[in-house]
Amino acid sequence: MHKIAVLLTCFNRVDKTLACLENLLASIPERVSLEVFLVDDGSTDGTGDSVCKQFPNVQVIKGTGSLYWNRGMHLAWETAVKQDVFDYYLLLNDDTFLFPNAIEELLACATLTNNKAIVCAAFCGEQNQAFTYGGRDKYGCPVFPNGAIQHCYSINGNCLLVSKVVFDVVGYLDPIFPHAIGDFDYGQRALAKGFDLVTTMRFLGTCESNAMLPKWCYANVSFKERIKALYSPLGNSHPKYYFIYVKRHFGWFLAIKHFCSIHLRLLIPSLWK
Repeated sequence: MHKIAVLLTCFNRVDKTLACLENLLASIPERVSLEVFLVDDGSTDGTGDSVCKQFPNVQVIKGTGSLYWNRGMHLAWETAVKQDVFDYYLLLNDDTFLFPNAIEELLACATLTNNKAIVCAAFCGEQNQAFTYGGRDKYGCPVFPNGAIQHCYSINGNCLLVSKVVFDVVGYLDPIFPHAIGDFDYGQRALAKGFDLVTTMRFLGTCESNAMLPKWCYANVSFKERIKALYSPLGNSHPKYYFIYVKRHFGWFLAIKHFCSIHLRLLIPSLWK
């Protein structure tokens, strides 16, 4: 029997959260026990109450309203570890909808790596089979599923299976990051500890990508609004946290280079096409 702790964090998208949980709980294979830990980070649309009503076995943890994704996932993970010992931790975004065989394939991939890799699920759009999230190579290009597990250089945190073997060495997501970057950081930390990053053999569900660049990249947005967007906790390239990430894994030179280029783009977005 495999014991899996499923970790989610949510904020004000009750319909997606409920649909995500419905798909998840409909895809449990035999000899697998799931316990779900969901952080409701101050939702005002009744997400937490709706989850408790429709899925009473899900443990809903109240957030502060300022945790965002990464710190919310850290809290869910901490709660799970304090409650029980699990064989695996499944990090899952609540806008990600799993196919019925998803957990079975994640476990199969973990077994093929002797549980010494983080397994990153590949996702496509609902209307087509175009890659949206998953693993990427060292050039940042998507690693498309091809029927076999493939090594990756970085991973999106939409759906990750982390074995206890990996967790016991790498630990939690780093709560220094509020929202974004924590998943990239976790992948690099795992690589540094000698573990692998692999992608699944097939697409394991749907998750729509955001085709738009961050708001701070557009010349038609006022400078004030661009600054606000760049330094928002929800920004995916917040200069402070991105600097910490790049310096930690790639050194001072690249960290300073990216810090400067981000602010140059903020000042003169028209330089980028």
